[in-house]
Amino acid sequence: MSKRPTKAIKAFAVFLAFAVAQISIQVGFAEPAASTTAAAVPQNIIVARLATTNNQPITVNGASAASGATILNGAEIETPAAVGATINLGALGTVDLAPNTKIKLTFDENGNLKVTLIHGCAIVNANKNTEGELEAGGTSNKTEKSAGGVLDVCFPPGAAAPTVGQGAAAAAGAGAGAGSSAAGAAAAGAAAGGGGIGTAATVAIIAGVGAAAVGIPLAFRGQNPSPTQ
Repeated sequence: MSKRPTKAIKAFAVFLAFAVAQISIQVGFAEPAASTTAAAVPQNIIVARLATTNNQPITVNGASAASGATILNGAEIETPAAVGATINLGALGTVDLAPNTKIKLTFDENGNLKVTLIHGCAIVNANKNTEGELEAGGTSNKTEKSAGGVLDVCFPPGAAAPTVGQGAAAAAGAGAGAGSSAAGAAAAGAAAGGGGIGTAATVAIIAGVGAAAVGIPLAFRGQNPSPTQ
């Protein structure tokens, strides 16, 4: 029996193994390029959304804007009389503006949120992992990045120095929901009376829950909590 077919099969097997090895080497060289492409994918971009009192317009970079508008990094924002505003920055937190307020807002995806208060009243609500900063009249106040926090500052035109941490901005109606009703005015008055109460009222307003809907049932709760009697 001839051994030539066996030798031919062995030769083909050696050739096939060599070809597979070459292909594996080429694929291996291509892998780093794929990894580099994956690493270049950008981080999530922070999108800031505007809400205003009763959807009334305010001014953003010199143009009219109302609820639902996108606020870009570096924007100058100004509220007119009787119109407050809230800028929702997602994971970073929120910024509340009282009527007759002008600010410059800067933020990024690395957890930095800064409000430069030109005049008026503002509240920075910084979430955890966000360093919130509120600068007014040459004075800067910051929150702890590891814990977040709230900064309440008022700097009226002509004031010698800003009022910090006394609930003045909450009392002035900072936020899209504040000042639009008697309930909003009551919440602002409560904020002026004490820091702890002011913070709670402000959070309720920002969440879109009317102060009347929260406060009235608690104040008049009796033996029968049913709303119908």
